[in-house]
Amino acid sequence: MTTTHGNFCTKITRFGVMNNYLVEEADDLTAIDTGMAGSADAILAGAQALGKPIRRVLLTHAHTDHAGSLDELMARLPDAEFLCSGQTARFLAGDMRLDAGQAESKLRGGFVRRQTKAAHTLADGDQVGSLQVIAAPGHAPDQLAFWDTRDGTLYAGDAFQTQGGLAVSGDVRWLFPLPAWATWHKPTALETARKLAALAPSRLAVGHGPVLESPQAELAAGIERAASKFEK
Repeated sequence: MTTTHGNFCTKITRFGVMNNYLVEEADDLTAIDTGMAGSADAILAGAQALGKPIRRVLLTHAHTDHAGSLDELMARLPDAEFLCSGQTARFLAGDMRLDAGQAESKLRGGFVRRQTKAAHTLADGDQVGSLQVIAAPGHAPDQLAFWDTRDGTLYAGDAFQTQGGLAVSGDVRWLFPLPAWATWHKPTALETARKLAALAPSRLAVGHGPVLESPQAELAAGIERAASKFEK
C-alpha cells in the first residue's frame, strides 16, 4: 500500500506493518530503507507513480526489515547511489563490532549481510538533498534518522513505533512488540527519543505504524512512559 503525506513524503507499506519511504526532491527521489527481501517491486512502482527516478537510497539501520531488499533494489537502479552510516556499512559486510564508547549490550534483531557498498558513509549533521542526517542509536547502534528541512518531517526509523500506539524503541506495545524485542540499548534509545522530540517535528514517519501529523503530544507521552520504565 502506498500513501502520500504532505508535499514530499510517500510511504510504502508491506504486510500492513513495515514501512519505507520515498522523499521527493525537485527532479528525483530519495528512498529511505528498502524493506524486507522482495520489496523492490513495490518501491519501484511507487517511484513510477510519482514520475521521478530514485537517485539515492538511504538506510536507517541494517535490520532485515529495513535493509532486506538493498541488493535487489540497487541492481535495478544503476544510476542511484547508496548511502548509510559507517557502522551500517560494516554491519552489512559482516563486521558486527561495536564502536568505541557504545554500550556493551547484546545486539538484537535480525541483521543482514549484503553485497552493495556505500558510495560514501554518513555522519551526524550531514546533508543529503533536503534531508539532514541525525545519529539516532538505541534501537540499533548504527541507526540514523533523517530530518526534512523543508517541512519538518522526521524519518525516525525504529527510534519510535506508532503501530499499536506511539512508543520509544524498547517499550513493549503488546499489539506489536517486535521493535521493542529487537532493541539494542534502552537508555540510549530514550536519550535519542528526547533528542528527536526536541526537533518538534511537524510529521513523524517511522518504520512501523502510521505517519503522525503534529506528533508533539504523542511524543511527550511516549517518552514519559518509556522513562518511567527505563529509568527505574
